[in-house]
Amino acid sequence: MKQRLLGKLLPVLAVAQGCMRLADAKQTPERVIGTALECGVNFFDHADIYGGGECERIFGDWLAEHPSLREKIILQTKCGICDGYYDFSKAHILSSVEASLRRLRTDYIDVLLLHRPDTLMEPQEVAEAFDALERDGKVRFFGVSNHNPMQIELLKSAVTQPIVANQLQFSIPESGLVTSGLNVNMKNDESVMHDGSALEYLRLNGITLQAWSPFQGGFFRGPFIGDRERYPALNEALDKFAAQYDTTPTAIAAAWVLRHPAKMQLISGSVSPQRMKEIAAGADLALSRADWYAIYRAAGFRLP
Repeated sequence: MKQRLLGKLLPVLAVAQGCMRLADAKQTPERVIGTALECGVNFFDHADIYGGGECERIFGDWLAEHPSLREKIILQTKCGICDGYYDFSKAHILSSVEASLRRLRTDYIDVLLLHRPDTLMEPQEVAEAFDALERDGKVRFFGVSNHNPMQIELLKSAVTQPIVANQLQFSIPESGLVTSGLNVNMKNDESVMHDGSALEYLRLNGITLQAWSPFQGGFFRGPFIGDRERYPALNEALDKFAAQYDTTPTAIAAAWVLRHPAKMQLISGSVSPQRMKEIAAGADLALSRADWYAIYRAAGFRLP
């Protein structure tokens, strides 16, 4: 499988297993996690709020039964979302990490992300929390999620650790990260930029873009693969290229995300073993430039 350097520091694979649905999975944790490992996927993405903490607990119980695998996997979790507000205070970050460590039943977290921007953030408080967590060996690397470039710059005004990742939504139909850049100086809806040139900023600063909901058609509006009512042309294109590359539409959709030279890491939220196998297969496909653009246009986007 293709490899990435998270923030140019941590070697990771191009695909990660998202654990948001681990608590309500019809599959057993053993099968979900085991299938990911069988596919070569050793990066697991959590958040303290997933399942109210239950997803981390389930994973921690599995990890306690397989202690020899801890050094072979990479654990990422997120903090900062509370009930009705966001909190990047030093006290909250530290207490959240302690709770995640207990649930995950591990001594350290490989990557900690700040989940959604807290407009009341004091950068120096975050810096003090990061310093304490790094000094105590509880967190190895730090990043953010759903942040724009200036929010990251504000954070970096005090934080000394490199920001290795920014987790943003990116999929074929939800591709505003590239669409506004393709419509520069055009007077159309696609030219509206909602992210402050996040894609270019991350590339210039060596921060890895982690694509969340890569198979969703919007903000949790459901998967677009197989939805021929809302995405007829896109599914027709996915079927066509799946046949051309002798693979599945899911593999093509994964290959589309990973074809971008930003060298993104795809966070798969699926807990289906079969889906993970297809995604892993897609990570090794190399779409041509023409095919990438054909799939993009099939999602309804126009080139100026």
